[in-house]
Amino acid sequence: MLLLSVATVLVVLTSSTAVQAQGLEAGVGYADITGPAGEVPMMGYAEASQKTAGIHMRLFARAFAFRDAEGRSAAFVNVDAGMISPMMKLKVIEILKSKLGSTYTEANVLLSATHTHSGPGGYHGYTLYAISTLGYFADTFNTLANGIARSIELAHASLRPTKLQFNSGQLANSGVNRSPTSYLLNPESERARYEHNTDRDMTVVKLVDANSGKPFGMLNWFAVHPTSMNNTNLLISGDNKGWAAQAFERFMDYQAGTNTLPGGQRFVASFANANEGDVSPNTDGPRCMDTGEPCDIATSTCGGKAKHCVASGPGKDMLDSTRIIGLKQFGRAMLAVDSVSYSHQYVDMSNQQLTVNGRRVRTCPPAMGFSFAAGTTDGPGGFDFTQGDTSGNPFWNLVRGILSKPNQEQINCHSPKPILLNTGYMTFPTDWQPKVIETQLLKIGPLVIVALPGEFTTMSGRRVREAVQKALADNGMTGAKVVLSGVSNLYSSYVTTFEEYQAQRYEAASTIFGPHTLSAYVQQFGKLAAALATNTAVQSEIHPPNNLGSIKGWSFVSPIVYDSVGINRNFGDVVQQPASSYSAGQTVSAKFRTGHPRNNMMLGGTFLLVQKKTENGGWVDICNDACVETRFSWVRTNGVLGRSEAHIEWDIPACAQPGIYRLKHFGWYKPVLIWESPKSFSGTTNEFTVKNSSLRRFLRRTGYTIDVINGKIGGGCLL
Repeated sequence: MLLLSVATVLVVLTSSTAVQAQGLEAGVGYADITGPAGEVPMMGYAEASQKTAGIHMRLFARAFAFRDAEGRSAAFVNVDAGMISPMMKLKVIEILKSKLGSTYTEANVLLSATHTHSGPGGYHGYTLYAISTLGYFADTFNTLANGIARSIELAHASLRPTKLQFNSGQLANSGVNRSPTSYLLNPESERARYEHNTDRDMTVVKLVDANSGKPFGMLNWFAVHPTSMNNTNLLISGDNKGWAAQAFERFMDYQAGTNTLPGGQRFVASFANANEGDVSPNTDGPRCMDTGEPCDIATSTCGGKAKHCVASGPGKDMLDSTRIIGLKQFGRAMLAVDSVSYSHQYVDMSNQQLTVNGRRVRTCPPAMGFSFAAGTTDGPGGFDFTQGDTSGNPFWNLVRGILSKPNQEQINCHSPKPILLNTGYMTFPTDWQPKVIETQLLKIGPLVIVALPGEFTTMSGRRVREAVQKALADNGMTGAKVVLSGVSNLYSSYVTTFEEYQAQRYEAASTIFGPHTLSAYVQQFGKLAAALATNTAVQSEIHPPNNLGSIKGWSFVSPIVYDSVGINRNFGDVVQQPASSYSAGQTVSAKFRTGHPRNNMMLGGTFLLVQKKTENGGWVDICNDACVETRFSWVRTNGVLGRSEAHIEWDIPACAQPGIYRLKHFGWYKPVLIWESPKSFSGTTNEFTVKNSSLRRFLRRTGYTIDVINGKIGGGCLL
């Protein structure tokens, strides 16, 4: 059960429209993709010490399938992951082909990552993105590929006549531009057209069953990094995007009277990203951790060092900030066509020829600049790198030369970026970064989704959106609603404007195809939009490599040898019992002897349950490890002896019913006799009492803020 008056979110969005989609069918699907919860490097911050050690909330693939009256199909999947890799999408299509034939292909399937930085890594085939996750890890890759494919299968199986309802509006105080000095380099006339230096628009599409009139799915797009959980976090989490999705789904199921636990819901809600490249959720901004003073605004350093400059807020800690930013997106989404088509093409982005301001220019083979190694204020890097570096460093130039020394043509092409990693010429054990990029537009009724193959800054995204809108209108498709779907289909780092590129902050140093990258994308997406509007096929003359075969042998995640608990002890034993009594707003905690969570990822299951005693003495499940109000932490207590503990916490919501409760832990252990297969176990705490509590008093005490509609609190409640 989550906690917040349902009445607080029932505010009408601007520009609300409903479309009777003649002949349009839609379906939704949902699959667990949580992956290994122990000792696997996370994908996002490139922080070697950040390895999974439990679950804050489970990760899911949320799929939406569409089919028009002509039988044309398409699928959009919002994936709780840091990014999408080409070899992952190819594997998904391979699985779908074996199940559904040629219905779904690379061209009509769009995979969009939320970009959470708190998920397990090991699924990328390009070396640069695999280094920090210790290479390839089959458990992560297979969990993602199989789960994404499964979600599309389920969505396809649930196709039904559908009406689409569109809403849009602005969401304030949910993100700040983390490179404001770069944004100011864009032309003043262009900046004057926008009120803010981040995109605050949220686009919402609700799917309604045309026969019953009941809603069954929702998609929305809003630009903000899911980095409320910082690089010290070790718990798998969907971050603020995952929080918002879970809140929306549980609320809609509650409204429908189903009230299922996360993972079993019937309503599917997608909180997808957009042009979030320079948008941080840490709205209190960056400060020097050692002095409390503001960081140097141009270089994001404190005393010349990047590691002390860290952004935070708006909450008291990262869990609270995740809740607040997730709650804002949830609340805005709550306030809230008749054809399916697509345009798709692979292009070699490392050698695009184009004309800019009357001058012939080109893109470059991939390379990363010095400021890339400085990180961002959401997660600073190490060593002595700083943002805004346009000159380089003799020592690191020497190190660079050992890996791959750029020639003068490459240096000139990327200027003013000083090249740190000449990735376009680094091929061992695989290409370090992609050259062949997947570009795609997906049309569902009047909605046109632009699949951004990386992290586009605010102004970069605006230019792409305007180019697509203009190309559609110029070719007879007026009235289309263009939305940007960030981090889609593959990951090619960042894309800044030409002007932002000159400052060489983190985002610009990570713009891998040089200063004219954005212009090339504007040209390409305009071409696809014209083809979409005129129903013209676009052919791909080049295709990306499938690096799965090459990267499989490069896996450095330590295997599980065995688990043990000691003599006269059992797996599942409770080593710390909860207290006998609690009130709403308090946290229940318990500790169990456990095995390694990688023995069984519990996909579709759970490592924990919160249960309430019924009047007849039975037990009903209240929450599992996917709930945002629970936490499962895995703690290795002795690596040599293979001993570990499971720490389970439950934040009691204000609307929890008074009564008798207990916690249960489930797991698997690997016997000391290493030829034996892992075995299951469970453990149960003593019973404890939850006492009644006033919702209003709880909200005041914990600092939750709500707006009361009509002077009263609504019936249902969400956290």
